[in-house]
Amino acid sequence: MDRATRKRHKKEDRQRKREERRARRRASVLVKEIWNFPNMLTMGRIVVIPLFVWFTYDADPLYSMLAAVVFTLAAVTDVVDGMLARRWNLVTVVGKFLDPLADKLIVMSALVMMTRLGRVPAWIVIVLLAREFIVTGLRQIAASEGMVIAAGQEGKWKTSLQLCGIIALCVHYVHPLDLIWWTLEVDYNLVGKVLIYLSTAFSVWSAAVYFRSFLSMLDKRAAGAAQG
Repeated sequence: MDRATRKRHKKEDRQRKREERRARRRASVLVKEIWNFPNMLTMGRIVVIPLFVWFTYDADPLYSMLAAVVFTLAAVTDVVDGMLARRWNLVTVVGKFLDPLADKLIVMSALVMMTRLGRVPAWIVIVLLAREFIVTGLRQIAASEGMVIAAGQEGKWKTSLQLCGIIALCVHYVHPLDLIWWTLEVDYNLVGKVLIYLSTAFSVWSAAVYFRSFLSMLDKRAAGAAQG
């Protein structure tokens, strides 16, 4: 082996070792990101999904109430983990991936189980899930083109109504509500259905707004390219 070949091999070995060290550093950073507190809360929402499904499987009054409690805690942690991540400057790549994933998984699990129990019509679930896939696809296409579609107020209303509706559907049964001066019998299934219907309307509206914003960005880009 001549000197030039040996030098080339040494250079390749050094380059390979540098790349291996970078890969190890990236892996260690990801592990640290996974185990920070906000991301652990996010993963907790994924971990409790089997427990939630188990509570909704038999659907007696006690288990229905426990399912509502589990889902409520998951919804609260969704707010808390984002707030803590921003306050403690712990916004991470892992968190940006896990947070929307955890939200979609537990909401889809809840909607599927509510459909199985006959507490919500199947077509509502189809519309809501289709909306999520459409909006996610639009965001990915926009991101690949360097565009960001901001969430509108109608999307936030959709999320709030949907979460409250699912909690009410989990409770399902008629329970007395003590209002100090009088007691009101509340049909939680009816309340949940009304909220889910409203969230479906906001879902369709927000999807239309996303699509319109996406087309508007494309038009502006095309106009700018034509002028350039």
